[in-house]
Amino acid sequence: MKVVVIGGTGLIGSKLVEKLAEQGHEAVAASPRTGVNTLTGEGLAEVLRGAQVVVDVSNSPSFERAAVLEFFETSTGNLLAAEAAAGVGHHVALSVVGTERMPDNGYFAAKIAQERLIEKSPIPYSLVHATQFFEFVRGIADEATTGGEVHIAPVLFRPVAGDDVAAEVGRVAVGTPLNGRTELAGPEQFRMDEFFREALAALDDPREVVTDEHARYFGSELTERSLVPADGATLGRIRYSDWAAR
Repeated sequence: MKVVVIGGTGLIGSKLVEKLAEQGHEAVAASPRTGVNTLTGEGLAEVLRGAQVVVDVSNSPSFERAAVLEFFETSTGNLLAAEAAAGVGHHVALSVVGTERMPDNGYFAAKIAQERLIEKSPIPYSLVHATQFFEFVRGIADEATTGGEVHIAPVLFRPVAGDDVAAEVGRVAVGTPLNGRTELAGPEQFRMDEFFREALAALDDPREVVTDEHARYFGSELTERSLVPADGATLGRIRYSDWAAR
């Protein structure tokens, strides 16, 4: 089938396009780099012609509260309208585990707004909620750094490899629409502060990880289970230690 991947030149999108092509599907990477802009609508009608499935793994270039909300509302609105006109039968979007638990977080609030637009659309859909990617470990540490200290809350943390995310999104994309969500997490559960202490040490990063119950995660204070899925989530296969060793 023809699957258009919005954000198809990014971290997850490029992996997804490759995996779908290996399975014999016509996987098309769509992004501003390939002449498709969901904010302006440029190139959408052309790229969606003949598509059965659209997968949206795009992301906002800015995480500022107003900017990220505008990105997801405008982009998703344009995309859904173009899909309806093209007769697309399945819309898949990648989101984040725990969005509904932290509505005070600007990014998560924007993802909730995106999901509501998808749910209200007449197009059958599937939502894949994933935990934090291994690839974002250093970025999360940078966001939590004050001076030479990385302040991390002692909460549950279950990161997942980008390859596992792409595999799960691809599996969902070529299946029957869920008209709901599925959750994905890594195969191992950690305490977040201990994970970052070991991960940064392995990277020869000199910053000290400080256990801080009130440490904020991109502006939000966390509870014990803010970042981990409910029971029954799909688990990835790649362990962090194996990924880091590669």
